[in-house]
Amino acid sequence: MPGHTLVVLADAHVGPASSPAEASLLAFLDAVPALGDALLIGGDLFQFWFAWRHAIPRRAFPVAARLAELARRVPVVIVGGNHDRWGAPFWSDVPGIRYHPRSLRFEGGGRRILALHGDGLRARRGLRPALQRMVNHPATSAVYRWVHPDVGVPLAYGAAPVLGGGPATPERRAERARAQRAWAEAALAADPAADVLIMAHTHVPALVEVGGGRLYLNPGAWAEGLWYATVSASAAQLLQFDG
Repeated sequence: MPGHTLVVLADAHVGPASSPAEASLLAFLDAVPALGDALLIGGDLFQFWFAWRHAIPRRAFPVAARLAELARRVPVVIVGGNHDRWGAPFWSDVPGIRYHPRSLRFEGGGRRILALHGDGLRARRGLRPALQRMVNHPATSAVYRWVHPDVGVPLAYGAAPVLGGGPATPERRAERARAQRAWAEAALAADPAADVLIMAHTHVPALVEVGGGRLYLNPGAWAEGLWYATVSASAAQLLQFDG
């Protein structure tokens, strides 16, 4: 994947209703070619996403169409998040977009990148983790495909608070961010093939040099402050979009 500057975006959570963050996201996607020459979306672009064989959620259409247009100008890489990893084969069928529901390795910004969303790093017990594992099972996706979108999409939006547990407290969010950083540092130490490990999910921006110029990067949540990041051979930055 060629590119001197990689632009990184995650956790936009485009949902059932329009929002200022969504309008800014469309403007941001228009601006990406001026910010860099490749784009990585690190998961949870949508609050819910499912690609039926002949339909996609209506509320997702403006962003999906803008991404398809952008991919004609710069390479686009997408990893799925816990809200929107049911994308294959839709994204992979769009020229210029490379997609994987879990993780991807590629070269971008002059560095070797390992990208994943960051959910499910540690096994958890309880009803909600069990429900999340059930939702992520391939059999669930195969069955859900037979549910009509007019039923399936509202059902998914209604179930989101149960599966996600609602907004985390500041203390809980900080705890998750610390745990993710520790996991990322250990993963980089064990993986000499990656120069930069990019994760999202916690909604907490982070840019940490692990050693030897290797980095752990969380671009933060677009939905909470219009955060994004850029990565090049010489630098990495956490930024907020003001367009």
